[in-house]
Amino acid sequence: MSAYETLKNIFKVIYAPHKAFKEIMPNPKYIGPLLILIFFTLANTGFIYLMMSKTHVEQTLPTAEERDRWTENRTFWTQTPGVNINENDVDYINGTHYGNKSIEFSMVNSNHISMQLNDIGSIDCSGQEGYKNISLRIKWISPESNPENVTIYLFSSTSSDYFQSNLMENFSNSTSDIWNNLTIPLGTERWLKASADADWGNIKGITLEFTWPDDSNITLLVDGLFFRGIFKSFMESASTSYLLNFSLLYVMQFVTQWVILSGLIFIMTKAFGAKTVWKPLLILIGFALVILFVQAIINIAAFSTLPTLYYPLELIGGVEGESEIAYNKLLEETWIVSLVNRFLQIIVYMWTILLCAIIIRLLTEFSWTKSFLIATVAYLVSILAESFILGF
Repeated sequence: MSAYETLKNIFKVIYAPHKAFKEIMPNPKYIGPLLILIFFTLANTGFIYLMMSKTHVEQTLPTAEERDRWTENRTFWTQTPGVNINENDVDYINGTHYGNKSIEFSMVNSNHISMQLNDIGSIDCSGQEGYKNISLRIKWISPESNPENVTIYLFSSTSSDYFQSNLMENFSNSTSDIWNNLTIPLGTERWLKASADADWGNIKGITLEFTWPDDSNITLLVDGLFFRGIFKSFMESASTSYLLNFSLLYVMQFVTQWVILSGLIFIMTKAFGAKTVWKPLLILIGFALVILFVQAIINIAAFSTLPTLYYPLELIGGVEGESEIAYNKLLEETWIVSLVNRFLQIIVYMWTILLCAIIIRLLTEFSWTKSFLIATVAYLVSILAESFILGF
């Protein structure tokens, strides 16, 4: 069988399987299944590449690996006169992107408290590559009344080179003893520039100031402080070896299903008294798995219709309630493709069972009922075995 005939038979399995299998049976060659294995691996690797290119994950500083280290360690914060700084391991934001502490600031008999974060490096918040937002969580335990002023300062080269923004609009509906989730756009008109040398491309420190109408004992918590707003695709951060690992995984998936399915059909047909020969059966089953290649091509076509998918901090942060809302929004963008994928998977199962039944009938001359019974049992067991072996 020439290479052209092999390719023709591969695709003939899709639209005329009975005829294709009859042409393959007299001279079965491994080249056909091996070509299908290559097609399947390349198609699925292409799908992974497409998926990784379309999926953009929000980058934060501190990074996901560092979690919210600035609100985990009190030593990052400068001790200002009269202010006590402690690590609170009881009341904090619980999530996978967060740690297990917040920073507690307290001051006795005062109407004003400030806290300053230093040693954060030089952070670029300008241009296309710079961070677009800063987010943090704030809770005041006492006093019960709302502050009359909250201001954030972002310092540049020196203490006199800074940007400031009033945050009172973020607390208009707030009360004491609840976590307030703030996300503040950077580089907008809401920020006042203190000097010409204040530079969005070189942010080195942060100060928060709170003022209440009257003197009291002040206690407030800060947690989950991140610079954010940069989105990068999985493909930008992944290495070539990442795709290679997926390619090897798909090779294992194909070979595992091919061998297990062929072995089960061989054993079951032998048990029913057929004189099944291993090589023709193995090669014909390999040809039948061209359906997996078809599935990969359809998945690529369906996924390519999706817009760029953005995974914000709320989705990956793991905070209860926030993750669900972000995930539901993502589902709204992908539900049609997910529906197509579910129906396609069912069709692939049924189609593969049909092809296996045709192969069994051609090799053994069993009745259609018996052929379908063996094909169905063998295929379902092979899927379970593959899941057990490969872990998915």
